[in-house]
Amino acid sequence: MHLFIRNRYITVSMKFDVSISILKDEEVYPPSEDSILLIESFDVGHGEKILEIGCGSGIVSIHCAKNGANVTCGDLNPKAVSLTRRNAELNDASIMIVETDVFSNIEGVFDTIVFNLPYLPVQEDGELARSWSGGKDGLGPLPELLNGADSHLTDTGRVIIVTSSLMDDLALSKLLSGYDVRVLSELPLFFERLKVLEIKLIR
Repeated sequence: MHLFIRNRYITVSMKFDVSISILKDEEVYPPSEDSILLIESFDVGHGEKILEIGCGSGIVSIHCAKNGANVTCGDLNPKAVSLTRRNAELNDASIMIVETDVFSNIEGVFDTIVFNLPYLPVQEDGELARSWSGGKDGLGPLPELLNGADSHLTDTGRVIIVTSSLMDDLALSKLLSGYDVRVLSELPLFFERLKVLEIKLIR
């Protein structure tokens, strides 16, 4: 197991744990390739305060909690909140779970904010569609997330997101200008390329 120091934490690069059991709901985004990519893209520190927005089934938050992080997560979809709660209990993972629209019901400051955001450039209605419909440019709630991050991140904190080559690249580049951005990993698929980005505020 590879250990290294990031800030004040001893951190471990996560691996997707097939022993974690995840219940599903037809109105909640299920664990998919992007979920696994996200999980295996970043390190988690014991005691690190992590906030996941758009938790869906809870698969990412559960992995973080099982690796020693103090996790808060939330989702706009009340069925996702309920499903995450059931999956956390099923896997004996201690997680604070709230219903929230980005930061609307979030209090406190975190070391890491994670969001597998809805990134497909489509406009679709319905509870489940909210988990993939990012509007015409695919940015979805990313502008709101970044605008509010300053109030919810420590001085050395980071935001970790999944992006797609299907997003409006010009709009994404313009949005991310002025931030410190690093590509953590990439996954080429048949019709798109996914990237996991680490974003830090320049203060």
